Amino acid sequence: MISRQSSRAGGPQSPPADQPFLSISVTDPVKLGNGVQSYISYRVSTKTNMQEYRGSEKIVIRRYSDFVWLHDRLVEKHKGLFIPPLPEKSAVEKFRFSAEFIEVRRRALDVFLNRIASHPQLRSSEDLKNFLQADEEAMEKARLLEGSIFKKKPTDIMQMFKEVQTKVTDVVLGKDKPLEESDPQYEKMKHYVDDLEDHLSEAQKQSFRLVKRQRELGQGLADFGKAVKALGDCEGGSLGKAFSELGGQSDFLSVKLQLQAQDLLMNFEEPIKEYVRIIQSIKAVMVDRAQAYRLQKDLSEAFKLKELNLEKMRLVRPDKVGESEVDVKEMKVQSEEARARFQEIVKLMDQEMERFQEEKTKDLGAILQDFARTQAQLAADTADAWRSLLPELDKCTQEDMQTLNSSP
Repeated sequence: MISRQSSRAGGPQSPPADQPFLSISVTDPVKLGNGVQSYISYRVSTKTNMQEYRGSEKIVIRRYSDFVWLHDRLVEKHKGLFIPPLPEKSAVEKFRFSAEFIEVRRRALDVFLNRIASHPQLRSSEDLKNFLQADEEAMEKARLLEGSIFKKKPTDIMQMFKEVQTKVTDVVLGKDKPLEESDPQYEKMKHYVDDLEDHLSEAQKQSFRLVKRQRELGQGLADFGKAVKALGDCEGGSLGKAFSELGGQSDFLSVKLQLQAQDLLMNFEEPIKEYVRIIQSIKAVMVDRAQAYRLQKDLSEAFKLKELNLEKMRLVRPDKVGESEVDVKEMKVQSEEARARFQEIVKLMDQEMERFQEEKTKDLGAILQDFARTQAQLAADTADAWRSLLPELDKCTQEDMQTLNSSP
């Protein structure tokens, strides 16, 4: 489990020295550059006793695109593993450098790295080591050297577009009917993932609304407090004092609610949103699995076809048998390799689902406990605040009664 507390600004913690550990923190976001070239840099601090790392402590400066580089490299090299997701980019330019957005992203990047660091395979990745240890210049070179569509040759781009066009045409004409696995257990897993995504998305949507309502209630109490304080100044006497006390408690609770809304955002809504992104990572692995399944089936069929052709060749073109035998051997190797890759993805995915279930149970349990605890504390603070007004209101009522009784 990745503690939400560990995502707060601060240095990485060092576990006992006799156990292998890799602890990472993302802190100190700083805005650099001007205009459209502006970006946020982060201080990434690492503590470890793992021998494959150079030294026990390292601090580097990274930007969001560096995290994207690491994520994409892991996705490409580790088929079958659930690569932790990155926080999404802001779709609205004016929010990109807001204090809240920057803090939300910093926490999410911290969780992203520590999920990788806690993964039994990913923590030893060469790309993670480079990300955590390379200087800024070397990191920038690695990022810029990463292949992209813009680095492809014109002929490659044209070929790619032709392949896409052919694929779309086949789908429209009904020629392309990809093979699907018929494993009942895998079907059950897919249905579970779909249902979980729906429920998590709904929970995230409602938590967003809850945060919004808490903030609106906090602002409403602040406005109410201001109004009743003005009323108290107008009245004077014990009644005026009572109104002033009411305004003061309203201000106090307004601050409490705003703080509570921020806590809900950081420690409830955002963790739920992260799990929605994790489901997307799981679905990406399912796509890889489906592609690997179809490839090994296609190559298996191609191998069988070449074997049949070889038998025909022995009868009609004995002089070409040598070439056909080479083709058959090569196709057999490709078919076996594809089957092995598919089986490896299946094995890794089963292991990953088990890890995911364990982490999800711990994470969501801790999130709900924290939610219930903070809500209970807010309720107690609210009750205490309103209860503290009762003596002043009683005193005001008694004075009013005395005034009425003394009137002629």
